[in-house]
Amino acid sequence: MTKPVTLAAIAGAHGVAGEVRLKLFGEGVAALAAHKTFNDGALTLLKVREDGKGGAIARLAESTSRADAERLRGTVLSVPREALPPLGEGEFYHADLIGLPVVTDTGEAVGTVKAIENFGATDLVEIVRDPVPEKGPKTFMVPMIPTAVLGWDEARMVIAAGFAED
Repeated sequence: MTKPVTLAAIAGAHGVAGEVRLKLFGEGVAALAAHKTFNDGALTLLKVREDGKGGAIARLAESTSRADAERLRGTVLSVPREALPPLGEGEFYHADLIGLPVVTDTGEAVGTVKAIENFGATDLVEIVRDPVPEKGPKTFMVPMIPTAVLGWDEARMVIAAGFAED
């Protein structure tokens, strides 16, 4: 899997010296700080700290003024998938699952993984139905538990047939 993995996005400028505010998508500041360059070397991380609100403040070598920081607004900070730590049994990176075709354990194609969400209890896999129905829900969610998501690999995700029903 060679897809780049997005760890953060620049939300805007912080102060006048070129620092940027970051929205974090990974496991916090420590996960981001483990990497020194992003976007195939286009951005270099010099310093990063927590902002006290769940995000971070960073200094990038390429941003030395507020105008530079503002120009970077909306830029994502990505690293190659291979630069991430290895996973334990049952663990996954969202980027590995998003875009996977989804089939049931009976072989029926049901759609594609759109997103992974977590509202507190467990991860939920959001699946876009294929074909998209004219009426009714165009997506559905399946809990990321062993009885619902039976497995996945680089080619597809397999869910229990009962979770794909309307």
